[in-house]
Amino acid sequence: MRTRIHHLLEERAGMHPHLPALTAGHDTATYGETWEAVSRTASGLSGLGVGAGDRVAVFLDKRIETVTALLATSLAEGVFVPVNPVLKPRQVAHIVGDSGARVLVTTARRWTTLAPTLAGTGLRDVVLVDGGGLRSAESSGSPALHALADLHRTAAAPGPTPRPPDSDLAAILYTSGSTGRPKGVVLSHRNLVVGAESVSSYLHNHADDVILAALPLSFDAGLSQVTTALAVGAHVVLANYLGARDVVQLCEQHRVTGLTCVPPLWVQLVEQEWPEGARSSLRYFANTGGRMPSATLKRLRDLFPTARPYLMYGLTEAFRSTYLDPDEVDRRGDSIGKAIPNAEILVLRPDGTECEPGEEGELVHRGPLVAQGYWNDPGRTAERFRALPGRQPWQPEERAVWSGDTVVADEEGFLSFVGRADEMIKTSGYRVSPTEIEEAVYETGLVRDAVALGVPDERLGHRVVLVVAGPQGSELVPEDLTSVLRRELPLFMVPSEVLVMEELPRSPNGKFDRVALAEAVRG
Repeated sequence: MRTRIHHLLEERAGMHPHLPALTAGHDTATYGETWEAVSRTASGLSGLGVGAGDRVAVFLDKRIETVTALLATSLAEGVFVPVNPVLKPRQVAHIVGDSGARVLVTTARRWTTLAPTLAGTGLRDVVLVDGGGLRSAESSGSPALHALADLHRTAAAPGPTPRPPDSDLAAILYTSGSTGRPKGVVLSHRNLVVGAESVSSYLHNHADDVILAALPLSFDAGLSQVTTALAVGAHVVLANYLGARDVVQLCEQHRVTGLTCVPPLWVQLVEQEWPEGARSSLRYFANTGGRMPSATLKRLRDLFPTARPYLMYGLTEAFRSTYLDPDEVDRRGDSIGKAIPNAEILVLRPDGTECEPGEEGELVHRGPLVAQGYWNDPGRTAERFRALPGRQPWQPEERAVWSGDTVVADEEGFLSFVGRADEMIKTSGYRVSPTEIEEAVYETGLVRDAVALGVPDERLGHRVVLVVAGPQGSELVPEDLTSVLRRELPLFMVPSEVLVMEELPRSPNGKFDRVALAEAVRG
């Protein structure tokens, strides 16, 4: 019985130990080898004191050790916190500190950069996957440093794997909110296992699939590429994305059968030359993280005439919510489809009653994929995760997740996306908080006022535009500001344009008038 996320790997390793499980660069590990590495790493983490509920942050590029560290944390009964490898020290420090991670798994080079920023976060141990750099990194910070190879050598032989309740916490995935810094979405083992089984069922994944993991494992959709593969014994190729051409080459090299991307990447991929060897093996392609432009979808279908297109919608708070059956794409290319297996999607009015077909309402997701809430944030949890109305007195309370997205259902129940209720910026497949950008801008000391906006962009989804007022009595040079921000923020957060105004318009209550600013920016 699969009650923990690592059971997906354990089960397949017992059935087919010699099948390839993970490939990264020139290295491939079989299911048996991967399970052995997970067992050794879990034993090493336990030796460091990791136990039930302890958080382990993993800040690595995509490599075999990244996946084994995540699953080893599960086996050690901890909670894994995958950190996007493109984040800068300030964002990593927030995630490590907010989650209360006691162990960080990273490389010596990354740790040297991070150490000064992570002081005071409560981090106790750092595991370096490249033990060769341990000596040079030892003086970089106060936590105890350990080489992964040393932990493997001292690890005890693995015993029977624990099978506690599937309601235990498994992971915290950090995602940006409309205000403030990224918030941690807490997922249980049940959320992850049911999600893997649900998605793999409608994608018809099987052991002969080769799935290219092109998205960050800190994304719910990126992590899903690994978990869905493990659920059926498929082969995952871990790709550290460098450019669209790299994706094409990997598809050709590994005869990839399944590829899931976000719209900005798909826009780049259709502009590439795809040799027959890269196209012929693809069985399906899937889109997530925003609406795919219709011209891009058409081009993809021309490139891959035998591949099945899956248009999906999801939110981290429910892992995955809807998909459009490929047979409906010709008739409903603008639809986000219907609920995935083992989920129910409702369209509700503000009073909680169900909308009629054709009536706009908020998308609400119920079922076993609904997350447990936001880490250490009961206020925001209460806002987004609420009990469904109409419960009978004898029924136990069930929490659903209110997405904040407006949708409309037609007479046959197919959903179409209308818009977002918040001010989130979705750029290059990332959900970006305007406030997080604005905080970094203010910290430069170069501006008086700042508002970050998302402007629709065919390639990126949104491009980030920053509207600022410079300090009184001095001139602000936009290039000076962006130069500083490039050092402090990931590239996808850096504004593509900085507009300088003498005064930013405000609403009657004194807040910046974002609507007026957006209208001015969009012309």
